[in-house]
Amino acid sequence: MYRMAVLSMCTSDTKLDVAKCVMLSVVHDLAEAQVGDIAPSHGIPKEEKSRLESEAIHTFVHKMLHNSPAAQKIEALWKEYEDRETPEARFVKDLDRFEMATQALEYERALNASALQPFYDTSIPYIEHPEVQEWGKDLLEERQRLFGTGSSSDPR
Repeated sequence: MYRMAVLSMCTSDTKLDVAKCVMLSVVHDLAEAQVGDIAPSHGIPKEEKSRLESEAIHTFVHKMLHNSPAAQKIEALWKEYEDRETPEARFVKDLDRFEMATQALEYERALNASALQPFYDTSIPYIEHPEVQEWGKDLLEERQRLFGTGSSSDPR
């Protein structure tokens, strides 16, 4: 989330509320602190994942932070991210996808092998924001230079 917050500050998109993007980046994975990072490979249906994460946020906001004004702000930001109805929430989701691919490239560099194609296939092709698409393209080009690996196919 820290890298996503910094990337939020790097955007040249003047239509976005950058401060809101930073805050969305910080809170977007809060529920994972309680339920863990539930990946599709875990076989947990989306509805169940959503329920578990909603319960975790409720616990965080109402039991740990006693529904304080700050807690309510965190809850509203988390819900905004989850609902993806604002340009900022959609941008931050794209940053999440880009950040996952960036992590994959870091792991591949450490292993000196390109072995994480599924991470690219489930992230880069789904990025919608033009600037983040460019960042994704640059990342795939860097991977190509390092490993001679082709760019991911678009599964859409």
